[in-house]
Amino acid sequence: MARTVALKPEQVPADSKPTLDAFTKNIGFTPNMMASFAQSPIAFNAWATLLGSLSKALDVKTRDGIGLAVSEVNGCNYCLTVHSFTAEHMAKLSAEEIILARKGHASDPKRDAALQFARKVIEARGNVSDADLKAVRDAGYTDANVMEIVALVAMYSLTNFFNNVFDPEKDFPAVTPAGSI
Repeated sequence: MARTVALKPEQVPADSKPTLDAFTKNIGFTPNMMASFAQSPIAFNAWATLLGSLSKALDVKTRDGIGLAVSEVNGCNYCLTVHSFTAEHMAKLSAEEIILARKGHASDPKRDAALQFARKVIEARGNVSDADLKAVRDAGYTDANVMEIVALVAMYSLTNFFNNVFDPEKDFPAVTPAGSI
């Protein structure tokens, strides 16, 4: 059960309204997570700025894969529904690739290295080994790319934590529970 309400358009704080309206226009509807998150213009706009900046990092399949891997580790069912939907419809990942990503893997070797690294970052709270860092670098990622992976892990964790705390009503298709994959 939701622990906070999704704001109605007339309830959205003025400082959140332009950002929320832009998302609504781009997506075609207002996801409940965003309508809830908009209650705090400071947190919501900071997240939206980070999301906008990181949308230029890496490629969409890798970004969505990292979102799936991190959301699986953090147990965020809301984010798993969102990222599964976007991975299928925007990144054009197959159902098999989505399951692999949730496990921190990909069939593409370079993307696999990024997802494995992202999963290790979240599981180890950043305390990765030299071997972990070497593996992602050996796959062709620069230090700047590694920093982007870490930033993506942090950004996805922010929404995972928000959704785990406030549990907004799910408005994307349900996904298979982790124990079944």
